[in-house]
Amino acid sequence: MYKAKVEEQIFEFEFSDQKALKGTVNGEAFDMNLAKQGSVHHVIHNNRSYTIELAHFNKEDKSCVLKVNNQELKVSIEDRFDLLLHKLGMDNMSTQKVNEVKAPMPGLLLNVMVKPGNQVFKGDNLLVLEAMKMENMIKSPTDGVVKSIEVEKSSAVDKNQVLIKFE
Repeated sequence: MYKAKVEEQIFEFEFSDQKALKGTVNGEAFDMNLAKQGSVHHVIHNNRSYTIELAHFNKEDKSCVLKVNNQELKVSIEDRFDLLLHKLGMDNMSTQKVNEVKAPMPGLLLNVMVKPGNQVFKGDNLLVLEAMKMENMIKSPTDGVVKSIEVEKSSAVDKNQVLIKFE
């Protein structure tokens, strides 16, 4: 069994064939015809034609944006394993709350690119740390809001010294 969230609607579905063209959605049977041309799929369901194209895919959270007849729809999918993990309360174990960024090595802080109150996203540049004559970009390990900067520009830092705290 799978669960799909399309915008704000939830659909539970199962497939009864290998090509995922037959099965049930919310307990009702479905049967589709599919043709593919490049990255565009043409689906016929209940005598209606749909053109479907994948606009964006996020592997980490199993979500995507589909263009259905040129209208963008956000879709997220859960399979039976996701549903089981949710039932057992183990579905958010991979999301780890990060409260601070520490210096990965001793060095000299060359630049601070954020200020307290700034919203940052995972992978955003935070600081430039010089170590062994190389400039190292320190990136955000998580999404969050900068609570405080614990060091000043041009100061020497030790390994594992707290550089930034998040709210």
